[in-house]
Formats: sequence, structure tokens, C-alpha cells
Amino acid sequence: PILLYFGVSPANAVGTDLLYAAITKSGGIHVHNKKRNIDWHITLMLALGSVPAALITLWALHASGLDTATINKVIKKSLGWAMLLTALAILFKQKIMDFSHNNNVWITRMTRKQQDIATVIVGLIMGVIVTLTSIGAGALSTVALFLLYPLLPVVRLVGTEIAHAVPLTLVAGIGHASFGNVDWGLLVNLLIGSLPGIYLGSHLAHRAAEKYLRPALALMMFYAGSKLAL
Repeated sequence: PILLYFGVSPANAVGTDLLYAAITKSGGIHVHNKKRNIDWHITLMLALGSVPAALITLWALHASGLDTATINKVIKKSLGWAMLLTALAILFKQKIMDFSHNNNVWITRMTRKQQDIATVIVGLIMGVIVTLTSIGAGALSTVALFLLYPLLPVVRLVGTEIAHAVPLTLVAGIGHASFGNVDWGLLVNLLIGSLPGIYLGSHLAHRAAEKYLRPALALMMFYAGSKLAL
């Protein structure tokens, strides 16, 4: 969303960010897999829904015959609503986790087959949202996994979500690139900036109080999302 305030068109912002996410998250797969923090079966189920959904969404955008201005408007509105949903997911993440662990409701009592079907459906929804907005592969899918798999450790769910995000963002990013919706110079600059950003963030993370950081991030996303969606 920040790219929009620098004058980047919504389509280019989404396409560029998708490839940026695919590249930067790739290193996370290696780290999480080495620590056995990835459930590859859940990753596969998510991808079975998300990757075809991403391809269909890309095809629909291309086949719709809409002009560039209209497509940018659709993406901008979708981006705004995705940010609002993500803000809610960030804000109430802990409550959702606690509910998932402590309540014996139907969603926590599904059989393995039902979990697989539900996971594919979650992947399908994420595929559409991420392809249109580049947002949702993090907070939204992680919250959904908390509900579906309450007994899995949090770090394993996060690792699984990262493993799933890479093929999804890569496929969606390549699709947008084929439509000319990627600013390659901007992508390179983002990657260059991310190196010192990762270094600083890794050293500052343990000093940041999550009880303040989480609502501040949610408020920022809610404000930006409302400006785009409403």
C-alpha cells in the first residue's frame, strides 16, 4: 500500500510486491524447514487451492477486456478491503488463537479429510485475495490455520504459511509480470533496501512490545485500507 503513495499504479504495486514477497520469503523456507517448522501436507493442501485460484484470477483479469484504469480501480478497492480484513486479523489474532485452543466446536473437531477440504478452500480464497492485492498470505491465512489446526505449535503454522506463500506469490507475480504489471527497477530497489531493513529489524524485534506494536500496526492498516476501500 505504501507504493501507492509514491505514485505507483495499483496494478504495478501489486505485481511488484508479489515478486518481492516471493524472493524475500524464499529464505524463510530454508530456515523453517531446517528447524522442522513446516507441515508440508498442509502446505500442499493450501497450494492445491491457491495456485489454481491465482491462475484463474489472472486469466479473468486478462479476459475481462477491462481497460487499465478500471482494472487499477478494481485492484485498489480489493486492496483496501484486504487491508481492513488483515487489520482485524492482526488485532484479534490472540483472541482467535485462544478460542481455537480452548473451545470444542465443530471447526476444531473436523476429521483429517474435512481438514484437508477446508484447507484447500482456504487456499482457494487466499489465491484470489493475494493475486488481486498481494495482501493476505500472512495474517489472514495464518489466522485461518489457527482455527483449523489448533493443536499445531504456532511456529509450525507460521513456517507452513511462509512455505505456502512462496509458490503462490511467485505464480501470481509472474502472471502480473506477463501483463506488464511489474516495475523491475522498483523491485531491485526494494530488494536492496530490504537487506539493511532485515538486519535492523532482527535486532530491534526483541525490544518491541507486541501489545503496543500489534494495535499500532492494525490501526495503520485500518486507516489506509479505509481510504482505499471507502
